[in-house]
Amino acid sequence: MNRIKFIALSTALCATRSWIALSAPMGLKPKVGLCNFSCKTQWQAIRKGYANVAFSDAKTFYDYSRKLGGDGVQTSVRELSSADAYSIRDHVEKTGGYFEGDVRFPKNESDLPQFEAELTRVRETGATVARVVLMGGRRYEVFKSLDEFKTFHKDSIRRLELAEPLARKHRIKLAIENHKDLLVDEQLKVLKKFDSEWLGVLVDTGNNIAMCEEPYEVIDALAPYVLSVHLKDMTVQPSDNGFLLSEVPFGTGFLDLERIVRTLAKSNPSADFHVEMATRDPLSVPCKTDGYWAVFPRRRASDLKRTLSMVAAHPPKQPPPKVSGLSFEEILIEEERHNGASLNWADRHV
Repeated sequence: MNRIKFIALSTALCATRSWIALSAPMGLKPKVGLCNFSCKTQWQAIRKGYANVAFSDAKTFYDYSRKLGGDGVQTSVRELSSADAYSIRDHVEKTGGYFEGDVRFPKNESDLPQFEAELTRVRETGATVARVVLMGGRRYEVFKSLDEFKTFHKDSIRRLELAEPLARKHRIKLAIENHKDLLVDEQLKVLKKFDSEWLGVLVDTGNNIAMCEEPYEVIDALAPYVLSVHLKDMTVQPSDNGFLLSEVPFGTGFLDLERIVRTLAKSNPSADFHVEMATRDPLSVPCKTDGYWAVFPRRRASDLKRTLSMVAAHPPKQPPPKVSGLSFEEILIEEERHNGASLNWADRHV
């Protein structure tokens, strides 16, 4: 082989290797499963002692997800013993799925032993990521003033200061969900403040719509920090005081889920995607009221206008889920139907 041919061949091989390196992560099909809230009614049935339940604990929840076509689950480890955790680890390894933890942030120093115990359980299941939330409610419903929110924000920083060293010790990455609490720029400031490989984001693809933020801008901004995903499709409807927001089976809402998955999987090919298809009545987002905006740093007239325009431009393709008037058993059936439909769509499109 002469020198010119050798150089040409070497250049082609380098280009091929570069293409493989760039395209291989995107060639892997992301893992898609269920999170707890997608099966909220089923978990309620377990607590109420119903006889005919589809699963009964974390391990059988995993099997239930696999039965519906999912790859695994994200669920609480709070009730697991060490033996339970190792049993889940063996079961997941044998069946080829995934398991991801869900733990509670410590509120203060007295919560640290329980928090560390949960991190230990997560590690024993074989998982390396655990979902956490700073607040369980919605910012515009929990707080009545900006000062109340600022107190919460200060407390959240302190809780992260307590949690991060233990996450680092146990080598568990904490995926902090954007949970209708922090605006995207507020969440980014927190992550940059800590600059820790053990703190990242669970990107919920629908939550920030409720805070009048543009969904794709939020996803693009959080993508560099993504550790895990709550994948949702959404519908919006106008209301007298703002709009109604609903999770809907995949492919029936207005979000471009294929675009979202591409963006997040490119940033972190190992991130798991969890269906969060909440079967419930539409949520009211009262963004036309003064009380709603009282808990934000500024009244963002342009954000309100853009959001209401988005609502007007995307009427529901079909009536969104509604549980009022249904029996508990009927809600269970609807919940499973919605989860199954979403997993089936994900299998064909993700």
